[in-house]
Amino acid sequence: MSTSGWALLCAFSTLIGFVLPRRRQGRHRDSGGPPDEATFVTLHIAAMAAPSLRAGLTRDSARKAVRHLRTLLGTSALALADADEVLAWDGAAGCHRDDAPEHARTALATARPHVVAGDAFPCDRPGCAIRGGVVVPLTVDGRVVGALAAYDAVVSAALVRTVTEVARWVSSQLELAELDSSRRRAMEAEMRALRAQMSPHFVYNALTTIASLVRTDPERARELLVDFADLNRYALRRARDFTTLAEELHCVDRYLLLERARFGERLRFTVRAAPEVLSVPVPFLCLQPLVENAVKHGVAGAGRRGEVRVVVRDAGPEAHISVEDDGLGMPPERARGLLDGDPRQGRDEGGFGLANVDVRLRQIYGEDYGLVVETAPDEGTTVRLRVPKAPPW
Repeated sequence: MSTSGWALLCAFSTLIGFVLPRRRQGRHRDSGGPPDEATFVTLHIAAMAAPSLRAGLTRDSARKAVRHLRTLLGTSALALADADEVLAWDGAAGCHRDDAPEHARTALATARPHVVAGDAFPCDRPGCAIRGGVVVPLTVDGRVVGALAAYDAVVSAALVRTVTEVARWVSSQLELAELDSSRRRAMEAEMRALRAQMSPHFVYNALTTIASLVRTDPERARELLVDFADLNRYALRRARDFTTLAEELHCVDRYLLLERARFGERLRFTVRAAPEVLSVPVPFLCLQPLVENAVKHGVAGAGRRGEVRVVVRDAGPEAHISVEDDGLGMPPERARGLLDGDPRQGRDEGGFGLANVDVRLRQIYGEDYGLVVETAPDEGTTVRLRVPKAPPW
């Protein structure tokens, strides 16, 4: 189990230990069911709040989460604040909402739980049930990013402990949100690097080939120029995480047509795909780098006629894809180095693209979905990947 996963499990265990007694003793009592039913209710409420918090601490996420958090604690009112303002309030006694920013600022400044009660919490409104509150800072990676403030008729030691543990759990969700954001930024950076990698290896040779045909076969040059524009329009359009297999195969087809114009009869290729999987969502630009690697090693590297085959099969809940060439192949340890992104294994020869696709697949689908490379010297190379038909979102 990862460190973050273990920390979250510990937070849940502690959270249940504090919240269950609180919910049994508070005004919102359980219906008298067995303890496991109360545990289920607590976990269910926490699960309802978690998706909003995983979006980070924003006005929208706070508004969606605050009601569930107040239900979890069973207090009269609850507020969520960031470093600048109160983002959301839920519960009765709106007269105290204007006091919440000052309470939050105290907790943010001291980075410690803050209790307001007695003379520090005056109220002259008839019938107001709130007589105090507990304000606990929310932290992400050691930084105070906000505060959770719970208000009720009595501020007991049990309430302080309970709100502190709920704040710890909220902080763990916000840390996971930060990790999600960092992962998205890393994937966007990898996408930009992948696009930059594609152009230097390909654009010069494609344009040189087209230029050589302008006088001898202008119609063919025009067709190839349209293919080149189509391919680059696809590769350079506004970034998206996913496309369909049909669009990705269309990109591969345009790439192979341009390479066929360059290599002539030295390059043969086939692209076969089961119709049932053409609409399956796949990571953007996940196949073209594999095909580019196959062309370089299967044709350019061998210096003789070679064949590249792209096959997409329907495999029940998954689509199975293979990119094969009959070129020189390589020792298995070199293939492992390419997947690991080892610069000593020759990123300029296509290894960068293989490592990039492998990392992206594992990040999106899990460690079981990386590339599988089958190769040996003089035996060609086959790169296999699997993608679930169901989208990962």
